[in-house]
Amino acid sequence: MTWSIVARDAATGAYGVAVSTCAFAVGARVPYGGGRIGAIATQAFVNPLYGIDGLRLLQEGRSAVEIIATLTAADEGRAHRQLHVIDRDGKIASHTGAACIDWCGAVDGPQVSVAGNMLAGPEVVQQTLKAYIASSALDFDERLLVALEAGEKAGGDKRGRQSAATRIWSGEPVPSLDIRVDDHADPLTELRRLWRIAHQRSVPFQQASPSRGRPAGVTDRAELDRFCTEYAASWNARHPES
Repeated sequence: MTWSIVARDAATGAYGVAVSTCAFAVGARVPYGGGRIGAIATQAFVNPLYGIDGLRLLQEGRSAVEIIATLTAADEGRAHRQLHVIDRDGKIASHTGAACIDWCGAVDGPQVSVAGNMLAGPEVVQQTLKAYIASSALDFDERLLVALEAGEKAGGDKRGRQSAATRIWSGEPVPSLDIRVDDHADPLTELRRLWRIAHQRSVPFQQASPSRGRPAGVTDRAELDRFCTEYAASWNARHPES
């Protein structure tokens, strides 16, 4: 039904999940994560408790392997689930249930995992991983987009396409980037469009919001507007539209 990538950015320590599928609102059900603790994608016959309970286990410092074992052991429907996890050390583990529909499976590399089910073939996850690794010069969020786009070119979800999402956590419990396409004929093209829009104000606004290190955030409107304007100008200079 779906393929996704979970990763940790070695340069910044941020965690991210990007996902695409031929079903409605995938961003509301598949990706979970938190700053400094890790990220999770739960898919196939989604079990949202994998995300909720998995985050608690990540916060406790449990390893990806331990988390997979704990979550699947408690679930009688595990044969219908797919799950992959990256922990605070960047270690990977995955589970693809025996009843998941072909093509299904997972591949991984240093601090990155790609998993999918009901795909056109193994080349979908292979090309997603290859594109992510090859795009190390890009910003983390764009690497995730490029990876999904490569998977789509390799065939993607064999039923078609409908929704996509990218979520990134950069040190805080709340995402630093959270963009979702819930229902669209070309969700990855739309996701890239929203990614560009997000960096015009939403991303810098989030950076200026209250955080653990700065509980009040920025409350001066003139200062906030100036920061957002300067951020967008710098970002646009580094990411010219093709």
